[in-house]
Amino acid sequence: MASTESRRECETDGCSKDAKLQCPTCIKLGIHGSYFCSQECFKGSWSSHKLLHKKAKEDKNQNEPQNCVEKDIDTDPWPGYRYSGKLRPHYPLTPLRMVPKDIQRPDYADHPLGMSESEQFLKGTSQIKILCPEDIEGMRVVSKLAREVLDIAAVMVKPGVTTEEIDHAVHLACVARNCYPSPLNYYNFPKSCCTSVNEVICHGIPDRRPLQDGDILNVDITVYHNGFHGDLNETFYVGEVDEGAKKLVTTTYECLMQAIDSVKPGIRYRELGNIIQKHAQANGFSVVRSYCGHGIHRLFHTAPNVPHYAKNKAVGVMKPGHVFTIEPMICEGGWQDETWPDGWTAVTRDGKRSAQFEHTLLVTEIGCEIMTRRLEDKGRAHFLSQV
Repeated sequence: MASTESRRECETDGCSKDAKLQCPTCIKLGIHGSYFCSQECFKGSWSSHKLLHKKAKEDKNQNEPQNCVEKDIDTDPWPGYRYSGKLRPHYPLTPLRMVPKDIQRPDYADHPLGMSESEQFLKGTSQIKILCPEDIEGMRVVSKLAREVLDIAAVMVKPGVTTEEIDHAVHLACVARNCYPSPLNYYNFPKSCCTSVNEVICHGIPDRRPLQDGDILNVDITVYHNGFHGDLNETFYVGEVDEGAKKLVTTTYECLMQAIDSVKPGIRYRELGNIIQKHAQANGFSVVRSYCGHGIHRLFHTAPNVPHYAKNKAVGVMKPGHVFTIEPMICEGGWQDETWPDGWTAVTRDGKRSAQFEHTLLVTEIGCEIMTRRLEDKGRAHFLSQV
């Protein structure tokens, strides 16, 4: 109850005492009057008084439709564009989120084009950096933080939640850990994570579309901390999904884990694609060719390139101290892709679903360390507990 100075009479029937208390909800809704002499009178009048609130809200919704978020959503921001599937963007996007200035930022964070000059300097080189022990420890720390952020996003995946809400939670989780969300302003990407639904292969932009029962959703997280990037993603079931979705997601995860099992010194990077495509094709799926895994450390993307399809021409042999990602994108239909007019959202050309999983890996003397491994549930992906 809010206090007022002028003399009023209590509006409770049969009471004419001085009233100095005003209903706070009426103040917010712009309802004049609504003064009471005490909390007791206010509570005694509540059953009839609350009807004023209901009527005021109804009148506001009718008279001010421009204030309704739902009416602001535009699901066709690119008139004439032919979508390959059923998914539509829900515009406008919320403004670019701010990161406190005291958090260390990558070189592209404040660049007007989001360009990483350090990456551009090394563009085209095939030389793979061998990390020193101090850098490896930096990668362990940032990879653990990235995993924590993804685990927070995982809890939010359910019907009715928007990918914008997931992005907001990711952003706050990054800042709380003194991390910069690596995707934010990377070549002008507008959000703090990528959320790819159904036919979206990768780089989906979080927006105001509520997740629907039966969707599959990939959340891709990268964080920047003390000069290093840590990168991972998982695909989740949204509510109850069909058997086709389960087979696609399970096979994609198996493709990643089988490729990881082969990582050790002396293995050619090109061999990973053979392993992945063999398992994908055996289950009736195809492998995206336009996007690949990559080296990662102080740079977000660097050598080596790690294609996921067979008979590729990737350059390089694994050595202890190499850090890179494997992130196969597996499709129900054909592997061909196209990009929405936003310049980021990659979708299957035939509109069929795609799934993806990713880990950041360190090549050790005898094999590899999964730096972004989940600490709970014996390291298994979240979808395995959703079944």
